[in-house]
Amino acid sequence: MKISVHEDECEGNAMCMAIAPDIFDVDDDGMLELLQAEPAADRRSDVERAVRSCPKAALSVTSD
Repeated sequence: MKISVHEDECEGNAMCMAIAPDIFDVDDDGMLELLQAEPAADRRSDVERAVRSCPKAALSVTSD
């Protein structure tokens, strides 16, 4: 799976980071940083939940 961030939509709300802090991080400037752009398959549930939690729909996930 691969995570994409639509940077023009992201507001740095950190909802994704609250769900999966080992995958998503929001820096001091409020910018989202992907710590793992292609996380392991066993993280799919948390990644999908994080994507759904984004209030701006700024994240997407695709399968390999």
